[in-house]
Amino acid sequence: MSGKTVNSAILLLIIGNAMAIGSDVFIKTLEPGAPVFQFAFMRCILTLLFLLPLARKFNRQHLLDGLKVHAIRSHVHLAGIVCMVIALTNLHLATANALFYGAPIIVMVLSAVFFRESLTPLSVTAVFSGFAGILIILRPTDFNWAVIAALGSACALAINAVMVRQLPRTQSTVHKLFLSYLLIIPAAGALALWEGASWNPGMLINAAGSAALILGYNITVLLAYQQVEANLVTSAEYTGLIWAVAIGWIWFGEIPDIWFMVGSLMIVVPLVLIGLRQTRRQKLV
Repeated sequence: MSGKTVNSAILLLIIGNAMAIGSDVFIKTLEPGAPVFQFAFMRCILTLLFLLPLARKFNRQHLLDGLKVHAIRSHVHLAGIVCMVIALTNLHLATANALFYGAPIIVMVLSAVFFRESLTPLSVTAVFSGFAGILIILRPTDFNWAVIAALGSACALAINAVMVRQLPRTQSTVHKLFLSYLLIIPAAGALALWEGASWNPGMLINAAGSAALILGYNITVLLAYQQVEANLVTSAEYTGLIWAVAIGWIWFGEIPDIWFMVGSLMIVVPLVLIGLRQTRRQKLV
């Protein structure tokens, strides 16, 4: 699977999104009451260790370019990791992931506000439909701190995505990832100390599994998008919700109700339609 054809790129994204859900499973299977900040610190340290063998891809002449932007993105990412752990350990796997899909909708809004990108009627529909879908999944009686954490994670993902264009083009993806996690360590370590929980080596397996699978997801995304135009394959990203429903049902006995199905469709379908319309436009050019 080289990612050089549309079909192989789509397959890579399907596999990659399955790996991302696998990472979520490692988080969800944490023991009740597990120290959140300690887990985030472990995962960041292990991610750095996994990235070290790829250090040859660093651009040493531009090692610290864009340090301020990297620092902001990495601390937003840390907040997102903490919110994700809280959401996944308290919500159904599929419900949490459906809320995470609020990120592309937030990206549209942020891009329009900060980069003056025009919103088409379909993209505006996606924003309002996605927001309504989130409300349908949650329903007012189900709104709690775990839900707020899931939405916080979606916001963090969206902010990081929008800030990507601010990063230096002189650095490789691995270089950017390494800097991001390196800059997280001081804050993550300080929060773990502040948390005051006793050292829990049992979380190392969960942290290592989550870190490895998320890196696997990042690699599949890199392979898929470096050879094929993103507009042709990006809709495959939404297969993650299918994986979340399937694994949640089989592994955790989480049977989705009709409200979840309707809300998820309201979030995902407009985003898929946007991807398909962009694909048709690209073919006409």
